[in-house]
Amino acid sequence: MSVFSQLNSVIIERGAAYVVLIDPDRKNEDSINSRVELANNSGVDALFVGGSLMMDGNCTERVKQIKEVSNVPVIFFPGGVGQLNSYYDAMLFMSVISGRNPHYLIGEQVIAAPLVKVMGIETIPTGYILMDGGAGSTVEFVSGTRPIPMNRPDVAVAHALAGQYLGMNLIYLEAGSGAKEPVAPGVVKAVNDAVDVPLIVGGGIRSPETASETVKAGASIIVTGTIIEIHSNRMKELADAVHWKE
Repeated sequence: MSVFSQLNSVIIERGAAYVVLIDPDRKNEDSINSRVELANNSGVDALFVGGSLMMDGNCTERVKQIKEVSNVPVIFFPGGVGQLNSYYDAMLFMSVISGRNPHYLIGEQVIAAPLVKVMGIETIPTGYILMDGGAGSTVEFVSGTRPIPMNRPDVAVAHALAGQYLGMNLIYLEAGSGAKEPVAPGVVKAVNDAVDVPLIVGGGIRSPETASETVKAGASIIVTGTIIEIHSNRMKELADAVHWKE
């Protein structure tokens, strides 16, 4: 079964899927094993691995380390083609559809495509929409993307529909790493009501209550990163909140 099919099965059977994002940068090196082992025992459905900035050249070794420990799919969350390697089970083949920088709309994807073909990595076409979480996220600076204001759900809907019509299998609403506020439930609901593909929501989700509220608004996949770096013991609580059918 493909990784994408596994995620869809979880969504159907458990109400929504819970994914933990791990940044394979040197600042997390000492905690990678413990975090992955905790994910194995906390009901986490998959790991996203990647980040907008890598401060050294050991990303591949850390992804290999994560893959060796993980009992759930390890999915590349691309910050750049330099992080691509053969240890991922799948990757979000992602385009920043909310931006107007051609390099992140199609440039990085063209550079990566031949390598992905050779490595045989499963691809999951994903439309990435950056929302304004109030923190000035790293992806905003690196990609030169202006985030969509939370009070403009109509703009988010238009971008999400464009992504669906371009053939994306997932739409990702992202408030950004370290966001002060998560994606507003009204935005999640508006986008979910408009599109026919699963909706990923991440950024600023710090509590089971927020995770549950976001799922009820229409999210099919919840992603947390920063809160797990600070309070890794919250994984089980977040997983239980997301898996509302259990």
